[in-house]
Amino acid sequence: MTIEWRYTAERDLGVLSVSGYLGPEAVRRFEGAVGWAVGRGTGPVIVDLTGLRGWSAEGQLAITEAARRLAAAGRGLELAAIPADGSLVPGGDHPAIPVHADLAGALAAHSTRHGEPPEGRHEWRTTGWPGESGV
Repeated sequence: MTIEWRYTAERDLGVLSVSGYLGPEAVRRFEGAVGWAVGRGTGPVIVDLTGLRGWSAEGQLAITEAARRLAAAGRGLELAAIPADGSLVPGGDHPAIPVHADLAGALAAHSTRHGEPPEGRHEWRTTGWPGESGV
């Protein structure tokens, strides 16, 4: 089982939505999605895990490595709606990872309203993103 993802870049903020299961077989795909976000946006990246059914230890490690990668690019990583089966506890050598209860709360922390298309919004997604055709 793998993941599907959608990345939305807005002015000074990115949202990387992930669905499926972030297990060992999905880590490379997640790393690719993070690379997409690094190359196509500015500001912090909110990783929206609303559609994630669960994650493994390798998946959690991939999240902390993504935080390190984004920090190296001068950007932060935040999480929205972590799976109920565990919490993310990054090691002391990783950047802090703010966790929000849901995407609406994460966007509110950045004064952005979910569902309102801001000017300059761009979106990319995998072909298997639920309910939509991909690019």
